[in-house]
Parts: sequence; C-alpha cells; structure tokens
Amino acid sequence: MAAGSTAVPAALKRKHRRETARTLAFLSPWLIGFGVFFAYPLISTVYFSFMQYDGFTAPTFNGLKNWDYVFNHYPFFWQGLRNTLWLVVVMVALRVAFGLGIGLLITKLKTGAGFFRTAFYLPYLAPPVAATMAFAFLLNPGTGPVDHLLGDLGLPQPGWFTDPSWSKPALTMLAMWGIGDLMVIFMAALLDVPREQYEAAELDGAGPWQKFRYVTFPNIAPIVMFAVVTGVIQTMQYYTQAIVAGKVASGVIGGSGQQFEPGYPHGSTWTLPQMVYNLGFQRFDTGSACVAALVLFAISMAVTSLLLRRRSGFVSSED
Repeated sequence: MAAGSTAVPAALKRKHRRETARTLAFLSPWLIGFGVFFAYPLISTVYFSFMQYDGFTAPTFNGLKNWDYVFNHYPFFWQGLRNTLWLVVVMVALRVAFGLGIGLLITKLKTGAGFFRTAFYLPYLAPPVAATMAFAFLLNPGTGPVDHLLGDLGLPQPGWFTDPSWSKPALTMLAMWGIGDLMVIFMAALLDVPREQYEAAELDGAGPWQKFRYVTFPNIAPIVMFAVVTGVIQTMQYYTQAIVAGKVASGVIGGSGQQFEPGYPHGSTWTLPQMVYNLGFQRFDTGSACVAALVLFAISMAVTSLLLRRRSGFVSSED
C-alpha cells in the first residue's frame, strides 16, 4: 500500500513536469523575443547609465555622474521634456478627436463614402520625411502658398516652423493630416455598434448627442483607450518629423559642414528622442544617452499605466 501511494505522487510530478515543458515550448518564441528585444536592452541601458562609455573604449563605473549631468547640466533636457509632454497632451488628444470625428462623418455618408475614406487614408501612407518637407515648404512664411492665401483673406500670417510659438501647432497639423490610421480603426468600431441599440434610443426620444453619449461611446470606449495609449507611446518617440521640420525651416537640408540649431526655432521642436540621439551618436556619451532613454521609458510607462488604471472612466463595467 505504501509503495502504491508513493508511485501516484511521482507519476503526478512527472505529468506536471511534462505539462510545464510543453507550456514553455509553446511560450518559447515569445520568451526569446521578450528576452532579446526587451529585457536585455533594458538591463543594458540601466547598466550603461552608471558607466562612462563612449562606444569605443571599455566602460568604467562613474556612479550617478551621468544622471547628475542630464538633470542638472545638460542644457536641453528640461526644454525637451516640456516639448515632448506638450506634444503628448495636445497632439494625441486632437488626433483621437479628429480621427473619431472623421470616422463618424464617413459612416453617416450615403454616397461617396469610399472616395472620402480613400482620400483621408492616403496621406497616412506618405513617408514621414517627404510629408514633413512638403508641409515645411507649404507653410514657409515667405514663399509658401498657405500664408499667401491667409494674407489675401486678411487673416494673420504665422511664421509656422520659423516661429517658436507656432512650430508645435504646425507639427500637430501635420499629425492630423495623416489621420488615416485612426480613422480606419474608429470606422471599424463604429460599424460594429449594434443597430438595435440605436433603434431603442430613438424610441426613447434620444437625439444625436444622446445617442453618441449613451450608445456609441460606451461601445467604442475600448478602441478609444487603445488609440490614446498607442498615441502616447508613439508621441513619446516623436523624432523624425520634428528634426526634419527644424532642418528645412532653418535652411539646413543636408551636407557636411552645415551648422544646425537643435530644435529650431529656439528649441521649440526639441524632443527627448532627439536628446538621446544627440548624446549617444553626436557627443558619444552613451552613459548619458542611456539616462535620457530611461527617463523616456519611465514617463511612457507611467502615463500608460495611469491611463489603463483609469480605464473605468472610458470602459463600462460590463466590458
């Protein structure tokens, strides 16, 4: 009896080990990807943030000197942080609102919906560099057609990418021009809302605003949250459009020996990802670049976690 009772737990243990091995085998592609592309780079970034390292010589430990330099002595950190947070708040909010509004309008069209859907989606396919250069030339205060048209209408003619007060709004206009990705996502969500709920709301005498508030939005709330979270993550990595717009507006398109003011004009387009590039690949200060990257990662995680923890404000309890 004792031998039989001992054999049963041993068999259960072997079965448990086989199930564990099978589960790990199925998870192995994700585990390998997570380790290679996330865990290892993150650990390495933390490690090098405490090192004096230029990418060529062996790293040497220097404690918190990199952190002190970035926060207290690097001249562009706080300005880059303010610009990045401005873009996160304003650009993400306007892109989500504009994308949802365009999606609502197109789903209500009786004719021509396919044409307008294509017309609004095509700008999203434009390469970021080409789109930014086109916007910089269109909004050029001297030769651009936009300011000429505003002048003919008797309206103010902003400096756009040459004016620190208008450079970030101009970048926001560029982001809203390429709204096709969010429009398609919102259209799919809007077309999935049950028609029966709209019919019930009409029977109760609900108007357009009441139907949107009590029927449409509760059904698409998870998609809105998805758009906000992914928008925050993308905007925290905002690099290409800002640096291209600054270079084109300052007259520095390319070529060796040309001097370029970071964040032109007057640092108004300077962002944290530009700071990481400046420190790591222009100043060869890998340790300080890792500090800036960790700050960027921490802010992205904090904002995303806050949004997800407050998702109850978007998503109903039944979801």
